[in-house]
Amino acid sequence: MKNLRNKIIIGIILGVAVMVGLGIYADFTEMARLLRAFRWGLLPAIIGLTVVNYLLRFSKWHFYLRQIGVKNLSWGADLRVFLGGFGFSLTPGKAGELVRLLWLKNLANVHPAKTAPVALAERLTDGIAMAILSLVGGLMYPQFTPAALTIGAVLVVAVVVIQIRPLALWALGVGEKLPLVSKIAHHLHDLYESAYELLRLKNLLVAVTLGTVAWVSEGVALYLVLRGLGLPADAQLAVLSVFILAFASVAGGASGVPGGLGVTEGGLTGMLQLLAGVSENIAATATLLIRFATMWFGVALGLLIQAIWRDFLYGQSDTADLDAMSVLPETPSE
Repeated sequence: MKNLRNKIIIGIILGVAVMVGLGIYADFTEMARLLRAFRWGLLPAIIGLTVVNYLLRFSKWHFYLRQIGVKNLSWGADLRVFLGGFGFSLTPGKAGELVRLLWLKNLANVHPAKTAPVALAERLTDGIAMAILSLVGGLMYPQFTPAALTIGAVLVVAVVVIQIRPLALWALGVGEKLPLVSKIAHHLHDLYESAYELLRLKNLLVAVTLGTVAWVSEGVALYLVLRGLGLPADAQLAVLSVFILAFASVAGGASGVPGGLGVTEGGLTGMLQLLAGVSENIAATATLLIRFATMWFGVALGLLIQAIWRDFLYGQSDTADLDAMSVLPETPSE
């Protein structure tokens, strides 16, 4: 846990550096003027859309837990587990979010090997949802289509491989003969069985639908940020905002950098200038505002929940059961 806290601190320092970099790229004085002139009455709606995103993604998380048989956890307790994990968003590859598996063990007495696929499936389906949104935008801006197709294809292939049961069981059988793997072979079987169930077509459709609507809500939040900075109401700008938010977040997630810091901000700022035709000052200010209303809001909320319900979440357990778990792939989730 001390190591995770140190990584969070490093992530915060990196985040501050990114914000300073935005100010240097644009103009601190002009950005300050834009912030003063911002229509702050839109802030509750912007934060509200972020909350909608979190609740829809939580619904998917809770749905997945029920699918693997974890039914002795209330909505309220599970919500604290899900949101509390956002406090570790700034760890490399979001590895810190694996602590959610420890919390689930404490609260529901379920081994991390069984619940790890929930975290994996949540990431994969979020990535697929955002790749879909990126592809829709790619119809308007073909230059971005190849990148969106590549990321989406990688995620879909991962799902398909898991669903080819003979291949997966053969690989597990080979692994059982290896000295190190054989010691955790039974856990790997539990992990695979959960992943196989979670990514079946019906469950996949439910999860991707929830994820798509969730990320559309954050795209609309970016649209409201632009409206607050003085851009006129326009349906095309709203669609463009959803595309830009999705594509930049996918790029940030694929980078593996903690929280996508630097990559997501660069994508948002550059695409707003290139596609929306705004100045570097408006683009940088909009990026600053939307990142505070989404990623940084999530980190703050997660750390607050951990502080208030620390004993409830951690109980008396330690992280020994997480030692054998691999780092999950990064995807665009705050």
